[in-house]
Amino acid sequence: MKGKHNTYSTPYDLEGRIPLGQAILLGMQHVLAMFVGNLTPILVIGGACSLADAGLMVPVIQNAMLVAGLVTLVQLWTIGPVGAHLPCVMGTSSGFIGVMSSIANSMGGGVVAYGALLGASLIGGIFETVLGVIFKPLRKFFPAVVTGTVVMAIGLSLISVGINSIGGGNNNGDFGSPVNLCIGLSVLLVIIVLKHFTKGITSAASILFGIIFGYILCSVLALILPTTYTNAEGASMTCSWVIQWSKVGEAAWFSIPKIMPVKYVFDMRAILPVLIMFVVTTVETVGDISGIAEGGMKREATDRELSGGVICDGLGSSLASVFGVLPNTTFSQNVGLVGMTKIVNLFAISTGAIFLVLCGFFPKLATIIQIMPQSVLGGAAVMMFASIIVSGIQLIVKEGITPRIATIVAVSLGLGYGLGSTANVLSKLPPFVGYIFGGSGIVPAGLCALILNIVIRDDEISGI
Repeated sequence: MKGKHNTYSTPYDLEGRIPLGQAILLGMQHVLAMFVGNLTPILVIGGACSLADAGLMVPVIQNAMLVAGLVTLVQLWTIGPVGAHLPCVMGTSSGFIGVMSSIANSMGGGVVAYGALLGASLIGGIFETVLGVIFKPLRKFFPAVVTGTVVMAIGLSLISVGINSIGGGNNNGDFGSPVNLCIGLSVLLVIIVLKHFTKGITSAASILFGIIFGYILCSVLALILPTTYTNAEGASMTCSWVIQWSKVGEAAWFSIPKIMPVKYVFDMRAILPVLIMFVVTTVETVGDISGIAEGGMKREATDRELSGGVICDGLGSSLASVFGVLPNTTFSQNVGLVGMTKIVNLFAISTGAIFLVLCGFFPKLATIIQIMPQSVLGGAAVMMFASIIVSGIQLIVKEGITPRIATIVAVSLGLGYGLGSTANVLSKLPPFVGYIFGGSGIVPAGLCALILNIVIRDDEISGI
């Protein structure tokens, strides 16, 4: 008779149960990787639309966590054709920040402008759902060289985000301080040591334990180092690495999420630009799902997985708008985590999704993660984001590097990464061009790869 321990799967199996304690630790890694990024778009766009003045910022943030958890669960376990049945973690997309900030400013800001963004998100989500339904005939345009290039572009676009976080966040006056850098690098070092020089749960959950170490390190440093600095105006400011534990005490224990905290407004000034961005986020989702399949399971994503993932993206974004939350999409941070750890167990990641749902009802839980210093997050982020690049490389080299593939990748990444890191080169063009093709560089890289893959045939450069 088999013992009880033999009934469990491993964290590296897509399906099956693993011990609950282990699952919770592994699931929490994913929550920590995406938590701040999930709230950032709400804070930026909500701030531009004065949600705080209307008493709406806290309810919308609360709903953002609830929606991220619910849509992640659907993406993991599927409902009919909806969901990829892969370890995808969903959250509020930062890709819409540029376009939505412009729309909000052009409409004068305020809650009405935010309502217009939600109306556009509702329609855009339905549009992306249709793209997911008809994805199968489009799949031929997304071979490994195209998806791999998009995955690499995603990773390259995030590296600077991780370094920015290690420095403490460039919006803070102590950005790049020795303390911030030491904290971030210490967290990174702990993760590497646990990942490669230990076994069992400490290795599998190295990201989580590295971040916990960061919390402890920051708390200890607050006892022995100055916790304030003087800014350029001569005012005393709290260092960005100081953990604001008082915010946990101030947060409510329980709160019921509100449906439709902001009323829909349907305005073509918002709808058209947002529809274009939903095409962009579809390409990113295809890249993310491809990165997860390659990085976590050493294979290409199937038509069913890509289609279901895009459908879930679209319907999830429409659902998010009902709760006053901006569009949801797959989180590239978590793609990097899968690529780094190879942990794909759906049950484990479900525990993280359930935690996000609980955060939507218990604000204190959310606040504990919300107060994470940027330098702590950055120490983990750099390694995760670099892992995305590695997954993209693995996709591209599967069939060997031919002159054709080398040209597609070189030109696409050259333009994509170049525009992403030098966005002001588009400053003389109409603003919408910069919003779509600047910023991350993912769009020009993906578009270029798509076009070159169609135009360049193997025999056309065989003589190179």
